[in-house]
Amino acid sequence: MSSAQCPKAFVFRLVALSFLLLLPCGAPHAQSRHASPQRVVIIDTDAGSDDLMAISFLLSRPDIRVEAITIVNGMAHVPAGGRNVLRLLALAGRHEIRVYLGREAPLSGNAEFPAEWRRNSDDLPGVKLPEPKRAIETQPAAEFLARRLADAAHPVQVLTLGPLTNLAESLSHAPRAARAIRQLVIMGGAVRVPGNLADGGAFKTDNTLAEWNMFIDPAAAKTVFASGAAIRLVPLDATQRVPIDMALLEQLQSKAETPLARFVAQVLATNRDSIRQGFYFAWDPLAAVALANPAVATFKPLAIEISDKPQDLGRTVETKKRRTNAQVAIDANVLRFRDIFMTGLGVR
Repeated sequence: MSSAQCPKAFVFRLVALSFLLLLPCGAPHAQSRHASPQRVVIIDTDAGSDDLMAISFLLSRPDIRVEAITIVNGMAHVPAGGRNVLRLLALAGRHEIRVYLGREAPLSGNAEFPAEWRRNSDDLPGVKLPEPKRAIETQPAAEFLARRLADAAHPVQVLTLGPLTNLAESLSHAPRAARAIRQLVIMGGAVRVPGNLADGGAFKTDNTLAEWNMFIDPAAAKTVFASGAAIRLVPLDATQRVPIDMALLEQLQSKAETPLARFVAQVLATNRDSIRQGFYFAWDPLAAVALANPAVATFKPLAIEISDKPQDLGRTVETKKRRTNAQVAIDANVLRFRDIFMTGLGVR
């Protein structure tokens, strides 16, 4: 029977066609309601130059929401590090992100990075950043972390890019918060490779097995690895597989279009000599990329302890005596890293 023979059928088809024509206009709204939520991340950093590159990458990712940044004693002095992070946030237009300062010394001992490295991290020579648009928060970093991480109803991922002082101090106030962390990604340690304390010849030591972040505050590292948190460790084993070379620097310099990408190019340009000599690696940037996409590295479940012996203080020791407490990156894919990192920064 044709539509001409049945007026009711014709009217029904007309109404159905009108509905289909209207459907595309509503489709984006339907999709947005079902879009994947952003992953919420808190960054704990000692504000070295490679930290700032890692932060720039995460700020550029639309699928990640950086909720807060806490400053730990390490490469930069805490007040200078806090100010530089605020300046980076001003460059990114991310004025809503709060910055908290930690204590200015390790939980125990008095180890610190070489003075020249700290001065460069404080001053950031060769890098241009605007003035901060907001003030540092008055609440100490450890207090903020203890309160925020204990909120099990709103779990977050945490990325640590320096010594673990702030996190350990917060867990001493709220031990149960460790198990409420959705995932804790730590850049630090050297498990099956030598440490890096003697790199550059600025620090004289017989300790050939420790990595700087663990060496600065081994007591804090022991606390964190014993906490029960869901740890992904990105040690030198993986970062040494991801060199930054001149080709990547030149690509950034020629194709960077966003303020954050141009900032990363400036940071790398100040390290041109080390890059040219093959001494510069994606330490903190690899950890940030591993947080965003764990497939960039090969992870293996291991039991990790932190040595407190004077001859290898801060060494990350693989042990068979305890239960697994970390997923450890023992390798990384340099091509995948470059693709994810550069794409995140909007560089093609």
